[in-house]
Amino acid sequence: MAHNETFDMPGPAGRLEAILMYPHGPARGAAIVCHAHPQHGGLMHYKVVFRAAKALQHHGLAVLRFNFRGVGRSQGAYDEGRGEQDDVRAALDEMQRRFPGLPVALGGFSFGSVMGLRAGVTDLRVQALFALGFPIVNGGDGGFLRDCRKPRLFVQGENDAFGSAAQLAELVAALPEPKSLVIVPGSDHFFTGHLDELQAAMDSWAQQQPWQG
Repeated sequence: MAHNETFDMPGPAGRLEAILMYPHGPARGAAIVCHAHPQHGGLMHYKVVFRAAKALQHHGLAVLRFNFRGVGRSQGAYDEGRGEQDDVRAALDEMQRRFPGLPVALGGFSFGSVMGLRAGVTDLRVQALFALGFPIVNGGDGGFLRDCRKPRLFVQGENDAFGSAAQLAELVAALPEPKSLVIVPGSDHFFTGHLDELQAAMDSWAQQQPWQG
């Protein structure tokens, strides 16, 4: 039966507050969804993060959400994206310990998408990547993805102030396959009023089980 477990896991700057969402039946894979910028209200309970996690859980994945250092009950302080990538790796360690041998999907929303993708591009434990509201104008130019051939999903609001549909299309066009881009018409960066479309995009991608290689 699907259920949630709330716990603390060890991180490089102290404990990291986490929630693990178990699927119905045995987990067929594992996933981590990272939240938006810690200094702009980002936390693991944010609706975009939760909706993405629900879509993955629905397709048989055990899904971990966690608070970056300095957020909620997580120890440490904001580290400008450096230590936060180490927090992602600590989350990968936790999922590897709990679900050894299972394929892993990794990504996140906004700042969390950059942290997840940067940590996951070269990590052999990660089979698939996803980015929701990828913030091109805040340093997420995607150059680090140019040699990555893991399956990648990008979901972007048409009117995202941190990366427009046109900017995302240009970025994704330059990346090698396999890749997917979903533009949500009329949506802003936060998918305000468009959370169902966001979740549907994640659901459609997850249905293909890209993490199975």
